[in-house]
Amino acid sequence: MTSRRKFIGQAVKAAGATYLGTLAFSPKSYARILGANDRVAVGVVGYSDRFRSSLLPCFLNHYKEMNFDIIAVSDIWKLRREDAQAALKSKFDHDITGCVNNDALYSIKDLDAVIVSTPDFQHATHCIEAVKAGKDAYVEKPFAETMADNKAALKAVKETKKIVQIGSQRRSGANYKAAADFVKAGKFGPVTMVELTWNVNQPGRWRRPGDIAKIQQQDTDWKRFLINRPFEAWDPRKYLEFRLFWPYSSGMPGQWMCHQIDTVHWFTGLQHPRSVVANGGIYMWKDGRRNWDTMTAVFDYGPENDPASGFQVTFASRMHNGDENPAEIYYSNGGEMNLNTNKVTPTGGLTKRFADAMHMQPNLLPEMSLEVADEKVVTSANTGGDALTSAHMRNWMECVRSRQQPNAPIEAGYTHAIASIMTNAAVRTGEKAYFDEKKQEVTAGGKVFTY
Repeated sequence: MTSRRKFIGQAVKAAGATYLGTLAFSPKSYARILGANDRVAVGVVGYSDRFRSSLLPCFLNHYKEMNFDIIAVSDIWKLRREDAQAALKSKFDHDITGCVNNDALYSIKDLDAVIVSTPDFQHATHCIEAVKAGKDAYVEKPFAETMADNKAALKAVKETKKIVQIGSQRRSGANYKAAADFVKAGKFGPVTMVELTWNVNQPGRWRRPGDIAKIQQQDTDWKRFLINRPFEAWDPRKYLEFRLFWPYSSGMPGQWMCHQIDTVHWFTGLQHPRSVVANGGIYMWKDGRRNWDTMTAVFDYGPENDPASGFQVTFASRMHNGDENPAEIYYSNGGEMNLNTNKVTPTGGLTKRFADAMHMQPNLLPEMSLEVADEKVVTSANTGGDALTSAHMRNWMECVRSRQQPNAPIEAGYTHAIASIMTNAAVRTGEKAYFDEKKQEVTAGGKVFTY
């Protein structure tokens, strides 16, 4: 049986023409299209674990061929900033400018683009800062954790027409592209249900006890860290273990679900759920965290103007039992598309026996494999240099030069954020969450959800 790791395999470019919008070309960008001789100078916004373990190795895979370079790093923690300068100097063989904050970063002459890998709740704000400073950006997911941030960032990117790649790397996978094409072509039939799971058993997941012992408040900028979140007194755990603490992160929805729910939007063309309910709690890791260690969210998807049609999506995640082998299984009346095995099969389809009993025609999908690459890839959200992320980084580099839309443009981030924010609302209020398309607001219990 073909493994999921082989399924994800080699990543390639998806068609940029899928996305709407026309970009205006500046003289500098037009020169890049013609000659591609300009070196693209990149700054790092946040010297994070994600950047060190995955984004940097992927950048290193392509930067010489694509004529890119990293020249500066912005991190508000003095220790990380200094570590970044030393580490990046060893990789690029030149001095790296260390910036105490993003204001200093964007004062650097000839900076062209940035890679944003900061705490979850900061992504949208840092994206806004980048594009308003005239820089293209690679922005990690989740794109936003509140609709106020989500709307503001979408508006800024649209107005500036900068190239922004959202870190939803599945969109650069050849096999995911094959799955999307199969569904969009109508060969799968109407989607009736999708099951998404992501389970781990890691007591230290998102914990940073070693760093907590090192950090001192005077060595960072707590106020700048908080950005637009309600003030709380200095807490090194919230600073370094932010994924465990709402409203700095939603935890499992923002880290894991947004990857998987993005494929639902991509494959079906739907932009957001019609409603979401969620249940869960902190059942195992009672370490002071606010975010659940176990959860199930149930989504209703379908056209807003046709409530009689649609399908259900479930996302289930636990952090106390599992081997981090994320599963995505799509169901139709004729069978299933299992993205763990990379196979379309008639499993569960309408057989002749049961069809005849109701004077209906059987409905069974043919058994077939989607495109499978031979390269072995690790699928964890915290892994380094995998082929999906490497291809995704390269696609961003290519689009910075061509000024074409990347595989995961701003719309991909905006829509996965809506689903994540709806989940946050259901989790935090205990109510069913809805999305108001006209107002672009998430509501739960009859109230607009903010935090």
